[in-house]
Amino acid sequence: MSEPVVIFRTASQIEANIVRGLLDANGIDAILLSHLTRSVFPLAISGEGELRIAVNPDQMEEALAVIASHREEVVAGRVVRIRDEFGGLEQRLGYRFRDHGLLEHALTHRSSVHEDVSGGVFDNESLEFLGDAVLGFAIADMLFREFPQHNEGQKSKMKAWLVSERSLAQLAVDLGLGEFLILGRGEEKSGGRRKQALVADSFEALIAAIYLDGGIEAAREFIARRFRPLIDEAKVTSDEASYTADYKSALQERLQSEERGLPDYRLAGETGPAHRKRFEVEVWVGGAPMARAEGRSKKRAEQEAARLALEVLNRSPGGESGQT
Repeated sequence: MSEPVVIFRTASQIEANIVRGLLDANGIDAILLSHLTRSVFPLAISGEGELRIAVNPDQMEEALAVIASHREEVVAGRVVRIRDEFGGLEQRLGYRFRDHGLLEHALTHRSSVHEDVSGGVFDNESLEFLGDAVLGFAIADMLFREFPQHNEGQKSKMKAWLVSERSLAQLAVDLGLGEFLILGRGEEKSGGRRKQALVADSFEALIAAIYLDGGIEAAREFIARRFRPLIDEAKVTSDEASYTADYKSALQERLQSEERGLPDYRLAGETGPAHRKRFEVEVWVGGAPMARAEGRSKKRAEQEAARLALEVLNRSPGGESGQT
């Protein structure tokens, strides 16, 4: 049996879907392939295109003719869909992408990949990894320049607060990022667009996409705009605890003041590959679970569980235990 022949390449999932749909509508069996040899980032950074449409050799000429005759429709369709799907987000970002394939990539959750049988859809975890590094550098640079009077320990605490999952999730919510995420059906049904960890991770992937599309200065400008309110808040506050986010200490002090003993943090589960694990932690009070949370490290998960436990205590007059 002859090998399929590649007849179309693109960096855009949108454009690939349009072309594949066009060929299918003309009775041509189209296959969506991917090529990963050049980079750890599945979509094209160099502009050559990583998504490929292939057909059987005996349908190649017909397929090329269909694409040629509908070239304007394909381009127009992609522009319209990008404008409709991403135009509003780009306006909120204050940044317009040259390569919309990168933006699609940043918004694609792994649940969408798991439900795709073509092998041509890639999740945003590689971008998330890069975005974490770019964000860390940019925030460290801002703190170094704007807080010269603070020692290393103070700046480290401020940085941890600024790049915490909770802070990133709030910035993502402010952008309305959740409504643009590309999710699988299962994740959609389970409320993935509102999950703190999911939108925080996507925010980091978005930073990486801006960096790859426009360079480090574009990424730094975006980070500076989004984090400015938090930086200014840190400048005017005199209470270090308000930006160090040490919820574990706050919870322990609260429980001791109420003579309820110490909180007990228990590992409830682990998910993900070894290099990208997520940890689920429960905090127990008085022999009963009070809150559960997840994070990229046990420490982050414990802090988030402590924060949720404090919310439980603040909502309940008697501070009754009850897992959230």
